[in-house]
Amino acid sequence: MRYLRTNIEADLAQKMVFLGGPRQVGKTTLALSLLGPDANESHPAYLNWDATEDRSKILKGQLPSKGNLLVLDEIHKYKPWRNFVKGLYDKHKSTLRILVTGSARLDYYRKGGDSLQGRYHYLRLHPLSLMEIGGAASLKDLSLLLKFGGFPEPFYKGEETFLRRWQLERTERVVREDLRDLENVKELSLIELLAERLPACVGSPISVQSLREDLNVAHESVERWIKVLERLYFCFRIPPYGPPRIRAVKKEQKLYMWDWSLVEEEGARFENLVASQLLKYCHFRQDTEGHKMELRYIRDRNGREVDFVVLKKGKALFAVECKINSKTASPHCAYFRQRTDIPSFYQVHIDEGDFGRAETDTRVLPFALFCRELCLP
Repeated sequence: MRYLRTNIEADLAQKMVFLGGPRQVGKTTLALSLLGPDANESHPAYLNWDATEDRSKILKGQLPSKGNLLVLDEIHKYKPWRNFVKGLYDKHKSTLRILVTGSARLDYYRKGGDSLQGRYHYLRLHPLSLMEIGGAASLKDLSLLLKFGGFPEPFYKGEETFLRRWQLERTERVVREDLRDLENVKELSLIELLAERLPACVGSPISVQSLREDLNVAHESVERWIKVLERLYFCFRIPPYGPPRIRAVKKEQKLYMWDWSLVEEEGARFENLVASQLLKYCHFRQDTEGHKMELRYIRDRNGREVDFVVLKKGKALFAVECKINSKTASPHCAYFRQRTDIPSFYQVHIDEGDFGRAETDTRVLPFALFCRELCLP
């Protein structure tokens, strides 16, 4: 059972629920499980805009006669979907629960037209994590998660050939299908080429200028295409954090992939996995508890850096540095501890060493233990 199921059920008793997340992360499987233990794609209460038969039912307003839950999948590809869903909810809200799922940022594609404000809760489903697969203390499970990524199908299949083919097919579908259906762009081949370049950018502040030169296009085009891929849950960026006294960088962003198995270099892939886990933590607390959460990083103009800082309502909760091994704590953590108000510093790794204290020094500990102690989802 995926980690959001209980929250979805509780939210459906109050409003509509919009469930977003990357293509093939498990949204449909989770939605169908709410219709019943044996429900599949042919269930009458599951309507997928991509299916011709279901699309016809949606356009004709043919709703299932039984049941109190309706699942609308990929409905955001229907141009006037906001008004359609609003009308559906306003007319049937006392008798019908509505779950809308989609492989794009539904909060973005709801903008414009008739407002849905106050009629829905928005939740984001993330890839699998150590806590979800029950491996919060297992180096073997961490190794498998690093290798095969957190998307359910390739992870549970556990075969390298299947993973490579799945990666190619997913990237092509995101660019050739989802992007084509949702965005007014013509340079699909160039965007596909950009998508292939992005995994190599993980681990350092992303240089749009360098990508612009590789693709031989305008800076504005690359920036716009990256934003499009972010809206389709293909990648995400995090901004810098830091007070003026540490001379922190202000504009350089770091980019990560929703599918970290695309990242070839071991250290960068581990950093991407940690970034994904922390973003999952931030989204979970924001979506289910209403706290304003942010994931950032610290870097000053002299190149000193700590990989991540988690903020709640603009206030830092803790910082996290990533290292493959556990031999020593990064001196950058000590440097920024003295110059910021961040209360706790952690350094996570894939070894077994556990030493230091987060509140007074730098706590160095295995990533699996870090997940368990902070109760990450």
